[in-house]
Amino acid sequence: MNRETGRHFSKLGLAYFIASILFAAVQTLTVFVMKKFAPSVLENQTLSFLIPMLATYVIGVPLMALVIRQVPKGGQIQSCDMTKKQWGVTFLICYAGMYLANMIGTTLTNVIGQLKGSGVSNEILDVAFSNDMWANILVMVLLAPVIEELLFRKMLIDRTIQYGEGISVFFSALFFGLFHGNLNQFAYAFVIGGVFGFVYVKTGNIKYTIAMHMLINFISSVISMSIIKLAGLDELLRMQNDLSGAINPMEIMNIVTNHMVGFAILGIYLLIVFALVIIGVVLFFKYMNKIHLVSTAYTVQKGQRFRAYFLNPGMLLFVILWCVKIVMQLVM
Repeated sequence: MNRETGRHFSKLGLAYFIASILFAAVQTLTVFVMKKFAPSVLENQTLSFLIPMLATYVIGVPLMALVIRQVPKGGQIQSCDMTKKQWGVTFLICYAGMYLANMIGTTLTNVIGQLKGSGVSNEILDVAFSNDMWANILVMVLLAPVIEELLFRKMLIDRTIQYGEGISVFFSALFFGLFHGNLNQFAYAFVIGGVFGFVYVKTGNIKYTIAMHMLINFISSVISMSIIKLAGLDELLRMQNDLSGAINPMEIMNIVTNHMVGFAILGIYLLIVFALVIIGVVLFFKYMNKIHLVSTAYTVQKGQRFRAYFLNPGMLLFVILWCVKIVMQLVM
């Protein structure tokens, strides 16, 4: 049975490896075409981000889905509804886990940056600050959650659920985290991917995770970014990137003075975030005894799981591809 399991996970890893290549190829080809035939478009930060992303979603994602569908499904997920209370509690737990994981990922990234003598760029922050807000809403709040939940929850879990809920949730979190391509995002994407995976295996309904994903992205890419800009912190980050080092204290004072209202709003926002994280942590410990992941007859025994799930060509290709991407982002 372990050999059959290894073959299945090899097909799954290979499918997501090919899908990853297609995703990158469509983005790269779109940028190449823009440089060749419309170089002036690249001067607009929002359009240079939006057009390759839309091309990937319109062309790349259907191709990715077509490849992934070649891996057979197995098992059934019993469909059931979540109450509003269950959804709210789960969201708060997810938000707290995401925030704490983000702190860990950011700390590790900064430590690595200090060790190599230069900072590690935060691509998602750079993009979010540079784009017009409507573009962030369109891509990060409306489109990305739907597509990512279909690719990394529904399609992936439907093809692993026969091996048990635990392994389905784990691979959903792992693939989702790796696909973000950097250490900072991997940390929190792994956590929220695990929560979303748990919700899907228990409800069989992708609409709940899509809604959670949209709300989390709205908070992080719209509300947070807007408040940070009000406080002038985006100017500080740009100065730090331009100077590649310490900023003159007088320049910091000028920014603070010019954004007093923004700093007050930021302070209130941080207090709210802190309160939500505390509530989420408390709720996690309150309900952790209700977290049960069901095994099946196909679940591989402990001690043999790493070999069955990971030591196969397809899975190695996928994991190595994204680990190399993450390492390159850290050292470049």
